[in-house]
Amino acid sequence: MSATNAKNYELLIKQAHALTADEDDWIANIANVSALLYHSLENVNFAGVYRFENNELILGPFQGMPACVHIQMGKGVCGTAAASQKTQVVENVHNFDGHIACDSNSNSEIVVPIFTEDGNLWGVLDIDSTKIGTFDETDQVYLEKLVKEFHM
Repeated sequence: MSATNAKNYELLIKQAHALTADEDDWIANIANVSALLYHSLENVNFAGVYRFENNELILGPFQGMPACVHIQMGKGVCGTAAASQKTQVVENVHNFDGHIACDSNSNSEIVVPIFTEDGNLWGVLDIDSTKIGTFDETDQVYLEKLVKEFHM
């Protein structure tokens, strides 16, 4: 069950919009939204993005412990979300075949693909939690709405 309900997500999306609406710089926008998510969602130990470049994912702005810099397409939860271009909600990362453990304290994860305005893959939003089963369909629905605030 999601620790964040729909009403809280609606507020987060409004806050994300306020932070990004008048700013064109993607680094500034993602840095601010990553900080917003990291400090607003419960039990989160990583919130940030990996951008798709040179056929791999490369670490972008984030909040949390140091993270893996390069992730190959199709590898781990982030690479799987990027390759399939579909959100991945993982109840227990230790049961995910090929999980990449950047932080040993991570136990569940949600990764949402980010697309450009013309529909091409730009990267992924990655959020990790210290608790098993943190993320669910509510998180997926609202985080998919939220990534549209990045204006890629």
